[in-house]
Amino acid sequence: MKKLTTRVLVGASTILLAVQITKAAEPINISGVYPHLAMWNDEGECGTGAVVPWLGNLYAITYAPHLPGGSSDKLYIISPDLKQTIFEGSVGGTPANRMIHKESKQLLIGPYLVDTQANVRVIPPSKMYGRLTGTARHLKDPINHVYYATMEEGLYSVNIHTLEVETLIRDGNGKAPKAGIRSKLPGYHGKGLYTGQGRLIYSNNGQHSPEARKDPTTESGALAQWFGEGDWELVRRNQFTEITGAGGLEGNAFSQDPVWSMGWDARSVLLALLEDEEWTFYRLPKGSHSYDGAHGWNTEWPRIRDIGESDYLATMHGTFWSFPPTFTKANSAGIAPRSNYLKVIGDFCLWNNRLVLGCDDSARSEFLNKRSFKPRESAAQESNSNLWFINPKQLDHFGVAIGRGSVWLNDSIEKGAVSDPYLFSGYDYRLLQLKHDAATPITFVLEVDREGTNEWTPLRSITVPAKGAVSHLFSADEAGSWIRLKSEGAASGVTAHFHYRNRDTRSALNSPLFAGIVTQYQEASLKGVMRSMDHKTLGLALSENEYYELNSRMEWVKINDAKKATELMRSVKQPKHSYRVDDASVIVEEDGQRWRFPKNDAYSNDGSRVCREVATERDLLNLHGTFYELPARNAQGMAKVRPIATHNLVIHDFCSHAGLLLFTGLDIATESDHIFRSSDGKAAVWAGVVDDLWKLGKVRGHGGPWKNSRVKEGIPSDPYIMTAYDKKSVTLESATPTEISLEVDVDGTGIWVPYRSFKTEAGKAVTHTFPEGFSAYWVRAVCHSDTTATVQFVYE
Repeated sequence: MKKLTTRVLVGASTILLAVQITKAAEPINISGVYPHLAMWNDEGECGTGAVVPWLGNLYAITYAPHLPGGSSDKLYIISPDLKQTIFEGSVGGTPANRMIHKESKQLLIGPYLVDTQANVRVIPPSKMYGRLTGTARHLKDPINHVYYATMEEGLYSVNIHTLEVETLIRDGNGKAPKAGIRSKLPGYHGKGLYTGQGRLIYSNNGQHSPEARKDPTTESGALAQWFGEGDWELVRRNQFTEITGAGGLEGNAFSQDPVWSMGWDARSVLLALLEDEEWTFYRLPKGSHSYDGAHGWNTEWPRIRDIGESDYLATMHGTFWSFPPTFTKANSAGIAPRSNYLKVIGDFCLWNNRLVLGCDDSARSEFLNKRSFKPRESAAQESNSNLWFINPKQLDHFGVAIGRGSVWLNDSIEKGAVSDPYLFSGYDYRLLQLKHDAATPITFVLEVDREGTNEWTPLRSITVPAKGAVSHLFSADEAGSWIRLKSEGAASGVTAHFHYRNRDTRSALNSPLFAGIVTQYQEASLKGVMRSMDHKTLGLALSENEYYELNSRMEWVKINDAKKATELMRSVKQPKHSYRVDDASVIVEEDGQRWRFPKNDAYSNDGSRVCREVATERDLLNLHGTFYELPARNAQGMAKVRPIATHNLVIHDFCSHAGLLLFTGLDIATESDHIFRSSDGKAAVWAGVVDDLWKLGKVRGHGGPWKNSRVKEGIPSDPYIMTAYDKKSVTLESATPTEISLEVDVDGTGIWVPYRSFKTEAGKAVTHTFPEGFSAYWVRAVCHSDTTATVQFVYE
């Protein structure tokens, strides 16, 4: 570590500050993460707010969870040889804004302004109070001024030469200076800001209420616009995040260029288009539900950015999207999923031919994400995150793309109601599930916009029986860019839900990347429990007397401190009875609800880590040889879980640290570029990133709600997971002649609809293979008489 001096301008003054440089002669690269580039703060969270190339270097800022007056977060400058410079004039806060002001040739990132000579000027929080979320071009004087918006609806006009700040709308935090008008815009937790078509556009994605912290269906968020005076004007009362246009960080080149915004509600992802001064809304599927909290905390900053390809890259709800830069009402084709991902990504950019993704990896505060089957104190002792460097081509090779979403969800609709357009292309399998509660049959007309030209033609009609449900699996020739529904009758309880997914072409074999992690047929010789500690180290306890620490050079240091070892083992100890296994399947209970999952042959979780947060407010669940993405409880938790991969490895512990995912439970003899051992051979971890998990085996397993179980007439079984599995079959059997019905949960919220009924004879098994492409969140069984029954699924 050494220090240099640099010129720093604060306002109109010039001062000299020391700059720390962290140097690594040969940086270690682990799955695209460089441990020495990890970013840390003293707060409850350390997310990456922005990453922008400038002057050949990469500029990055981190943010704390709610510190509008400043924090220990820094501005980082990374050179092409991956030397990290920490700007000592950093004031921190919760910034995620970035813009390039082309007239003055300055990078505006957080509260910092960087010119073409790398001089840094700072607008202190005392002059521009609030959690800075967006910077945008000025409506009246774009050559000399810009707008800054805060997460609590504050709006400032700033002279980019003098740094004079004018308050237009007061920041909503209680300590904000009493200047400007007070906003009445609903929602909070601002995310996006952009100028276009004679207005300034702003979004927020949260709600301040006890209900919003528990129920993701709570009304929340806002998309708003401002015409140069007064308060924000509400456009749509939903949760919105990114706002941008073809001009990206510089702003649109022409005032009438289209503007896009992305958001969501409980139904699906929303895409807003401002064209010809009118708003149009589309819907897309959700790849993940880990973003669904109505409080808005779980989303960070999804983006749409130019990464040097023909299409832009968009991140939203766990999906990497191809986004056409010419998207308009008459040219809306081309949005498509590239893959699903698990990292929490705050910003990304192309730099030196690599895609750099700024992440939110390890938060000291787990916020509301507590669970009975997780250790209560296993979060990082010091919040940290890192950058993730990948080849852009890798975007097509992460998780198998799935997408789930509705246009109506338990809604009351009038006769003639027309849904928002919903994406109809980009996936191998597409299923629609329709239901309603009307006392008479209702016909729904499906229309498609085949070429994305805003020309709609009929596709088919579906009549749903009175208080009934219908599933329709679309064929390959039922094609188009967008689909929408028209109802020929009024009804309550209307749900129109789409299940999409691509083919899972993985085999059952794990990638060689994971060589050295013990399988169920081996004995782990290198175990140990871990925790991301302070002072940028990973702590590993092998026993109550053996303690090691791993530094940023991935070197082990043995620490003779039994107290540290004992405390680490206590704090991260896996709670007992986190789950159980009976003859039928694996059982997990949460919030009074029991859920069932598949087993894998001869597999035992005994002694393995079951659940831990591996990205901010995202848990990794490890059950009987399969990893699952588990949303926080305030994002509907277990109801919206999805399988990632089936590994059949005996992983003793896992945790996140410095942007990495680490495992213990290793074979002492195996050598690998992903295994880091101590010189004495006792301490070792496997290191990668959470999205390496997609390279494990295809999700599979067997089990069900009943196996030789005593069942009562009309009493539904426990829910058994179905979502994201490929080839599915079921075997049903009963001790006496009866009928067993299968029901599926349409969207994970308990909307159960009939699938099919099967008549069984005593002792004779009935086997059924589900149609290719059929899916649901959960499945359950209902028997038509008291008996002993078996319902077992095989997922391949």
